Amino acid sequence: MTVSRKWAGPILLAPPIFIVHFLEEAPTFVSWFNSHVARGITSEMFWRVNLTALVITLIVVAVEWFSQSSLSLVLVVAWLGCLMLANGIFHIVGAIVDGRYVPGLITAALLYLPYYFWLFMRGVKSGKVAPLVLILAAIIGAIPMCVHGYLIVFRGSRLF
Repeated sequence: MTVSRKWAGPILLAPPIFIVHFLEEAPTFVSWFNSHVARGITSEMFWRVNLTALVITLIVVAVEWFSQSSLSLVLVVAWLGCLMLANGIFHIVGAIVDGRYVPGLITAALLYLPYYFWLFMRGVKSGKVAPLVLILAAIIGAIPMCVHGYLIVFRGSRLF
């Protein structure tokens, strides 16, 4: 097994982890969201957004699996920085601010964040990309979800 295949194997866990997360959210996220944001969302929008994110995740995973390049590693770190790192932080901050359970909190805390940091460190240890580049990719990838989460939790608004 090559170093890159050792890196790439765990990426296959990203889609099932994402699916488990949005299944935890599905029953009550829309009502939670709409209690915070005047320009709310529908269940259809919730599913459309999540299915689109799943398709993007599958594409990113496939690109990394078949390419195993420096660029594909940066893509993985950036996309999952948005999908898992920033989203995980959003759920935790939302729960702290609300003082109650936020739909998706359990998988955000127990799956998203540990998986992202584990995968990130595997990427660093692969030696394919300088750690600073991966840190920047994670930050840049996380920005849209961080802004969106901030708007939801603190401003009663949304980015999209």
